[in-house]
Amino acid sequence: MTPEERRALRAKLIAARQALPDRLERAVQLQQVLRAWLVSRRESTIGAYWPIKGEFDPLPALYRWSEGGPEGSPRRIGLPVTDRLTGELRFHVWYPGCEMELDAHDIPKPKGTDEFKPGILVLPCVGYGPGGVRLGYGGGFYDRTIDSLNPRPLTIGVGYAHGFQPMLRAEPDDLKVDVMLTEEGVMWQRPGA
Repeated sequence: MTPEERRALRAKLIAARQALPDRLERAVQLQQVLRAWLVSRRESTIGAYWPIKGEFDPLPALYRWSEGGPEGSPRRIGLPVTDRLTGELRFHVWYPGCEMELDAHDIPKPKGTDEFKPGILVLPCVGYGPGGVRLGYGGGFYDRTIDSLNPRPLTIGVGYAHGFQPMLRAEPDDLKVDVMLTEEGVMWQRPGA
């Protein structure tokens, strides 16, 4: 797929997502899928994102998850802050009501909270394909970030089922997600993830 074809596909999928007449109902279902999937996980830190352009909002499910940690072992949620020098994302603690400010792309980010490395990274998907292929916005922020983190976090793609593209293939620099969740359930999971 050429870069122009990918740009056109992104625009088409974003417009379709924003026009979904039942997006709220789908979001409620995907909240349930995400919460159920997280029940068996042992990680205590999750990096997520602030939803834009009709993206699924994972924060309510993640906040519920954060409240269920074992006594004395707090679970932390983080939102991305872009490192201007490297173009990588750093995750800073987020909680409902924390002070926020706008980043260079006018997306809210936590202000003055601690940075941490996530054990799980929840990624927004414009679209997705077989075997963990993720179509993002094309900036490469998440690919660079995941590539720089050691150990590599478990990556969870979240999006609505309308975004499935059976012919979508990864580009050479694209990192595949370990798990893909939609409102219809677990669409793909890497063995051992």
